[in-house]
Amino acid sequence: MIKLHRNLLHSAAPIIALLLIISFLFLFTPDQAFSAGHQQTVQSGLLQGEDGNHQAEESSQILVTIEIIIALLLIASLVAIVTERLRVPYTAGLVVIGLFLALIGEREINVSPDLFLGILVPPLIFEAAFQVKAKDLQKDLAPILSLAVLGVLLTTFLVSGVLHYGTNFPLAISFLFGSLIAATDPVAVVALFRSLGVPHRLLLLLEGESLFNDGTAIVLFNLMLAFTITGEFNLGQSLINFFFVSGGGLLTGFILGFLISQAISLIDNALIETTLTTVLAFGSYILAEQFGVSGVLAVVAAGLVSGNLGPQRMAPTTRILVFNFWDYAAFLANSFVFLLIGLQIDLNILLTDWKAILWAILAVLVSRAASIYGLSWIGPGIPIRYKHVLYWGGLRGAISLALALSLPPSLGLQGDQLKVMAFGVVLFTLLVQGLTMKPLIQRMRLIEKSQPQKVYESLHAQAVMSRTAYKRLDTMYQDGLLSRPVWQLLSEPLDSHANSLVDAASRTMQEHPEVETDELNAAVNAALNSERAALQRLLRENKVTEETYSKLAQDIDAALTDNRSSIIRYLKTQALGEIQELITVVVQENDLPEISQILEPAGYPITHIASTGGFLGRKNATLLIGIPAGKKAEIKSLLEKARSAIKITDQSGGGSEQNLSLGIATLFSITVERYEEL
Repeated sequence: MIKLHRNLLHSAAPIIALLLIISFLFLFTPDQAFSAGHQQTVQSGLLQGEDGNHQAEESSQILVTIEIIIALLLIASLVAIVTERLRVPYTAGLVVIGLFLALIGEREINVSPDLFLGILVPPLIFEAAFQVKAKDLQKDLAPILSLAVLGVLLTTFLVSGVLHYGTNFPLAISFLFGSLIAATDPVAVVALFRSLGVPHRLLLLLEGESLFNDGTAIVLFNLMLAFTITGEFNLGQSLINFFFVSGGGLLTGFILGFLISQAISLIDNALIETTLTTVLAFGSYILAEQFGVSGVLAVVAAGLVSGNLGPQRMAPTTRILVFNFWDYAAFLANSFVFLLIGLQIDLNILLTDWKAILWAILAVLVSRAASIYGLSWIGPGIPIRYKHVLYWGGLRGAISLALALSLPPSLGLQGDQLKVMAFGVVLFTLLVQGLTMKPLIQRMRLIEKSQPQKVYESLHAQAVMSRTAYKRLDTMYQDGLLSRPVWQLLSEPLDSHANSLVDAASRTMQEHPEVETDELNAAVNAALNSERAALQRLLRENKVTEETYSKLAQDIDAALTDNRSSIIRYLKTQALGEIQELITVVVQENDLPEISQILEPAGYPITHIASTGGFLGRKNATLLIGIPAGKKAEIKSLLEKARSAIKITDQSGGGSEQNLSLGIATLFSITVERYEEL
């Protein structure tokens, strides 16, 4: 393992060196550019007077800002390359680089909270909400809302209590800190979740909680800020304000999202439709804030509505463009957010106030435990392993930092200390919790592959290795670098070994259809992408017209974006051969999803038909399954994998009955003279 990491570091060394060079350029070049611009300003002022001087100075500052943005983008790209090579969270790497730049640099970069909340946060929230499917959210809406609303309230009270006890802060200040640190920001771990392939429900719970608790935390923060400044708190009025601001934001987002989705349905232009989603993301925030309601919750609602209605009305090519655009927008926003977080944190101040920071971290960890383990019983049960990951995944980020930066100067030293504690908590959660999330997920065995998948993966890898070795020796022999006796001695054993591994992998795949489905899905995806690349090449070479390209690209994109289960099922059906039998399986309705998930990956054509009556007092369902000759035994074997219910009664064409202890329902088979797919 040490050798592996050393190799990784060695291969990444040139990139790291280049990254350091760019960092120094970022630190010092803009100052020089500003000095040159200032000299030009003085010369211009001698010729044009004060107005020319002012315009030249503004132009120079704009150029400096552009240079800084470009430098940050370049740094973010290099950090992404290095972190991917080292297999560490990208956001943690950005924060570390930001800290490094802040530590050695001479420039102080002050970031307005409006920059975070008005420019960087909307694309992050909109992209996350745009990806969430309403039907998935509906299943776990109760636990998500309990964590996002009750959890924020509980966190605010518990953090304020622990902080008041440990630091003797006034209750009003403690409540203010509790509200600004209550919102979670899982951006640092969501990308990790997706790359590792954690269960979809766990990802939805973490991301759904964050979507809604951002808005509720901001609303609560504003109430607590008013209480801290004025010293007056009216519970009834505060509750009314809370529901007005939260509900008004959601309503604004829902209305705008619906209107934009309707507009998209009337347009057939990918660029315009993508632009409309951009207008929706930022416009919903701006309009909601103008109305005095929650802009963040407006963005959440707008993203949910447009993400569930908009893509249905888009052409396949447009869908791909829109999703790719928002992936890129989220990448840019993430890059700036976490780099700026690192640039804003002063390590010297953190070391000075380490006791208060430790109390703040303890308060956040205690309150997070109370929220997750105390409220997750609401709604469908959440597995205990999920709870552990949700607890440790409660990172703090852009929202907490923006709220801390927005504290008014009237709070004096107490406001400065709250900022320091917020920075400390954000840094701890991003670096400590973020970097240890992957080992925790692995320890919880949430991404463990099934035994057949492991066996196939091992056999497939060995087969590829053997084939590669065989081809290498063959090339050496053909080039005269290997003698005939040595080639004859090695080639036959290598070829035989590779073939035996391929055969073993094929047998594993045949015995476990779900393994074949995964590889077939990836292969179909690769084939479709290759077709699209070839089509683009033909267009560049003027071998096809724009009209032909557009039509064919739409077909390919439709296959890429739509569910490919029907394509895979058709390919498997063709590979199985001509259908000679039709089997009718009558199952309990509750068993239908499980049985379908077992049979469909095997490639057998399945039709679900309406079924009336009852089976042992329960509703039933009827499946028609096309079977090639000699495959009925395999169907029974697949059905054995379903959960036990009662038994199978096999009534073959002759009418003889045979009761089998398979635990499904009733199975009838008939011979067909002709079979066609419609």
